[in-house]
Amino acid sequence: MPQIQIADQILNVANLFCVGRNFAAHAAEMGSSIGEEPMVFLKPTSAILPAGEPIPLPSWSREIHHETELVVAIGKGGRNIDPAHAMAHVAGYALGLDLTARDVQAEAKKKGQPWTLAKGYYGAAVLTGFVPVTAIADPAQLTFTLHIDGELRQHADTRNMVFNIPTLIAWISSRFGLTEGDLIYTGTPEGVGPIQAGETLQLVLPGLIDQSFVVAK
Repeated sequence: MPQIQIADQILNVANLFCVGRNFAAHAAEMGSSIGEEPMVFLKPTSAILPAGEPIPLPSWSREIHHETELVVAIGKGGRNIDPAHAMAHVAGYALGLDLTARDVQAEAKKKGQPWTLAKGYYGAAVLTGFVPVTAIADPAQLTFTLHIDGELRQHADTRNMVFNIPTLIAWISSRFGLTEGDLIYTGTPEGVGPIQAGETLQLVLPGLIDQSFVVAK
């Protein structure tokens, strides 16, 4: 079972919840609409790719896309969590990439099949190290970026989230329940696109996180 470390705390990762279409501009670039409730899907924990590991490019896909996201680690589980108390369940934050085999996803959509392979393959949940919840005064006012080989590709501002973190925690807890060690990938801004072998992907949360990942050749 994968583990994460937040300051002196070590948590076993339980579930990976991922939120789609949580930035309006990204939904627009994908030609998708935004519903009245969060769109949540899951990845297996085997998809986690920690810092220091090369990003694999699966042989069965021709188009792996990056989706840069703020990742929330749950430190205290619960069900039917009140949004007003949701932040008390957060242990820390990281940045991540929800890697997507876009060609495989498109084919699955066409056939009305699940996206599991396109979103949940080995290495499809890239993850930086974590900072404790106390390091961020207000997660609703954060910016973070993705640079590829030094070029800015994605810039996110959490003020532009359709569903904020307390809302996501409350909604997920009411449908699935939340467990200590669960991770929530909270959605990507616009600017998603393909990655290529040999590229360096740099994830930055200013002053707190700056980690790079190399795409395997």
